Amino acid sequence: MWMFGLGWVLVDYAQGSKKELNTPNTLTEKAPSGGLQLLALGDSLTRGTGDQAGKGYIGYLKDKLAEKTDEQITLTNYGVKGATSKDLTAQIKQQEIQRQAKTADIIFITIGGNDLFQGGETLSHIDDNTISDLSASYNQNLKEILTTIRSINKEAPIYLIGLYNPFSDLENSDATSKIVRDWNYASSETSSAFAKTIFVPTYDIFQQNVQTYLYSDHFHPNKQGYELMADRVASLISWEVEEN
Repeated sequence: MWMFGLGWVLVDYAQGSKKELNTPNTLTEKAPSGGLQLLALGDSLTRGTGDQAGKGYIGYLKDKLAEKTDEQITLTNYGVKGATSKDLTAQIKQQEIQRQAKTADIIFITIGGNDLFQGGETLSHIDDNTISDLSASYNQNLKEILTTIRSINKEAPIYLIGLYNPFSDLENSDATSKIVRDWNYASSETSSAFAKTIFVPTYDIFQQNVQTYLYSDHFHPNKQGYELMADRVASLISWEVEEN
């Protein structure tokens, strides 16, 4: 049997601080016929923008999973540079995307960065009402995305990758970091309502020495950053093959 290790982080804020509660779970799935089918959806992080090798976190993740099994792993990547949650809501309704989602063994999603950051405009001109509206719209779209996927495929674990703050070393970093943490918390709350859906935090990976892990555009991860993201996701995935 394939055993997928699932975990997520719930963040509780008290007087400006955060406490993290790691809640691991395990699910046992039947071994997929014909190998392991991975489906990647989302934005430029799924596309791999910033990685000169063009692999992105999902490419490195595939490599890491291949080290754990002799099964053939097939990756289908539908990441679109610049995609927002509204874009993904429309994309997930396309016939070919739904066909891939139906047969996927594991589904990975990066989305929300373009909703929040909007090319840096949101965090460079902070307005609480605007951010609240953006978050509400995003989480409504996220709910629709996950509802659609679950109507097609009730069994495949879904890994939703959280946001990091690419501006954490700039002015107003305390304010921008809290915005990103709050955004991630809302995302984790929305995703927790769906079975076998795991919110994967990345905020802490980039929090210290963020520029070390960013591409020259100071926004997307570089090779090191994507590899760290892949390590984080891979640590949540494990399986066992049942002996005949």
